[in-house]
Amino acid sequence: MRQKREDVRNVAIIAHVDHGKTTLVDVLLKQSGVFRENQEVAERVMDSNEIERERGITILSKNTAVNYKGTKINIVDTPGHADFGGEVERVLKMVNGVILVVDAFEGAMPQTKFVLKKALELKLPVIVCINKIDRPEARPEEVVDEVLELFLELEADDAQLDCPFVFASAKTGVASLDPHKPGTSMEPLFETILNYIPAPEGDPDAGTQVLISTIDYNDYVGRIGVGKVDNGVITVNEEVVICNHHEPDKQVKVKVSKLYEFDGLNKVEVKSASIGSIVAISGISDIHIGDTLCSPDQILPIPFQKISEPTISMQFMVNDSPLAGQEGKYVTSRHIRTRLFRELNTDVSLRVEETDSTDCFKVSGRGELHLSVLIETMRREGYEFAVSKAEVIYRHDEKGKLLEPMEIAYIDVPNEFSGTVIEKLGQRKGELRNMTSITSGTYTRLEFSIPARGLIGYRGEFLTDTKGNGILNTIFDDYAPYKGDIQYRKQGSLIAFEPGEAITYGLYNAQERGTLFINPGEKVYAGMVVGQTGRSEDIEINVCKKKQLTNTRSSSADEALRLTPPRILSLEQALDFIDTDELLEVTPKSLRIRKKILDPTLRKRAAMSKKG
Repeated sequence: MRQKREDVRNVAIIAHVDHGKTTLVDVLLKQSGVFRENQEVAERVMDSNEIERERGITILSKNTAVNYKGTKINIVDTPGHADFGGEVERVLKMVNGVILVVDAFEGAMPQTKFVLKKALELKLPVIVCINKIDRPEARPEEVVDEVLELFLELEADDAQLDCPFVFASAKTGVASLDPHKPGTSMEPLFETILNYIPAPEGDPDAGTQVLISTIDYNDYVGRIGVGKVDNGVITVNEEVVICNHHEPDKQVKVKVSKLYEFDGLNKVEVKSASIGSIVAISGISDIHIGDTLCSPDQILPIPFQKISEPTISMQFMVNDSPLAGQEGKYVTSRHIRTRLFRELNTDVSLRVEETDSTDCFKVSGRGELHLSVLIETMRREGYEFAVSKAEVIYRHDEKGKLLEPMEIAYIDVPNEFSGTVIEKLGQRKGELRNMTSITSGTYTRLEFSIPARGLIGYRGEFLTDTKGNGILNTIFDDYAPYKGDIQYRKQGSLIAFEPGEAITYGLYNAQERGTLFINPGEKVYAGMVVGQTGRSEDIEINVCKKKQLTNTRSSSADEALRLTPPRILSLEQALDFIDTDELLEVTPKSLRIRKKILDPTLRKRAAMSKKG
């Protein structure tokens, strides 16, 4: 018989990037007494990953739990970035309701729409938390209207439309049910969770059923499956069967060796867990996202939605440049292959495919950020490899017509820059759908429909064009007929002519031709890109050139040569910059851009045959 478990609530926090989800979780943890009074606590404590802390974004969804008035509230913090939407889609199966966090100034943004749509499709009740009400330009009443309009647009039912609104400032740790009366603590939010999020339901006497929604990975215990107990009771040393809704033939008998529940930021070992509990299970090597653990006498897999497909791909290959193997710890194709396939353990949105060459792998993901985070992670672990320019994944319809992925771009820019942005996106096959004035008429919000490939390499240019004041958000729309060719880069590359060490004299002569990317003393090789020209074609230069010394000239005269500081590219900028005939060489210490064909004669031949 199905019954409710009143002492548990399972809730996910969803929102657009930077609207304050992780800060809100911090406050809920602090005010529920998880930390000691004098305990040192890092800000955004849930962003435990090094790259998450540096970039200020959440990449992986994470679980925590707090106790409030005898009720255990399991909280899942999710990413807000569209590239990590796969993380959000699957954790919603683990919870009975969501808290939608919306910035009191920015209002409903594209990712707000994406995550809310997923929650409404699963018929989950929603609590709307209008955050950052202490911002000077906050407009809570208008944002409430925007959110309700979004509910109507997404065809929410009457019960979902009747959702409670909580007004909060996660930074100062207060919440209130009235935007004009500031609260004193987070109690109104805790109370709303207890009153509005339904208690988990299930049959405690039925066979065990646990749906795995997240996979954690640990070098000591291997794969750890995290999921919610839907029916029955799961106990340590119990024999269960792994089955999957999408793979009817899959049935593997395994034993539960260790079982954990979440308490604050820790996993606590337990002997058993019943309906509604979110548990972590270790000791099962063949466990995957979407699997259901069932009792052997009642094998019933729980349906699990298909994760959205990747839209962009890159080639990851063994570094074969003249400087290969000097800085990386793991450089062979075996190392790279093992590491990429290990990433599939935890990242459901990623695809890794073997290619005709044993030294090259095709890696597909949800966007440039998704793949650049993987590259940065591997680089920090000591891997050395090369990557190609990101390319979109095309499809064909029934008639054989070429289709490409389209994105909707929402752009907020100061009025004086809107013309430049419209012109640039027009060149990249973008169509302006909507244009409205926001923030008392000083900013313009533009809405474009644009091919995904039109956005590759645009973010850096966008920040330059808007002097860093623009906000660009994109979300995948659908596949549509191919829009025609786009020229990515109008400027050519400065290419090193011979191997050696860059000399001040050689760089001084080269800087007249364009912008340099390297400093004196850096090692270069023939075919390496050392800068960008002002022209459309590539130029070969000799940066290793020394001044001929005579009796009357001394080498100290070199010191008088003034070099313009080079433009040092970050990983994202380098990925944006490279063209289709170039590669980015990634090592733990360096990022070098190079031509795919290093030999100048062979390169010219290849270019001629392409034109011919």
